[in-house]
Amino acid sequence: MKIQTAIMAGLLGTAGIIHFARPKPFDSIVPPQLGNPRFWTYASGVAELGCAGLLAVPSTRRLGGAASAALMVGVFPANIYTVVKHRDEPKARAIALARLPLQIPLVWMSKGIAAGS
Repeated sequence: MKIQTAIMAGLLGTAGIIHFARPKPFDSIVPPQLGNPRFWTYASGVAELGCAGLLAVPSTRRLGGAASAALMVGVFPANIYTVVKHRDEPKARAIALARLPLQIPLVWMSKGIAAGS
């Protein structure tokens, strides 16, 4: 397993577990337009665990890379929502803004895994 695959599988597996162990912080970043935040927290936790599992198995690794890239793009609106939500809180807003560009290397690594590189 290449290092980028191990990193992505580890990040996604850890994040997926945390979604279930400590769901409240994730609930707080679900845009209210989506409805029940806990549903989306658990659903994204399942998706992260599923992607980690796909990445861990050689025969499903490329699918896992594609699924992981899609997941990273899919959760990006929650990161934008967090910036907007904290617009009047400088420290929280700065942290939320700092997270936005972190999605780029995660999508890039996932796409690389999907391409088999």
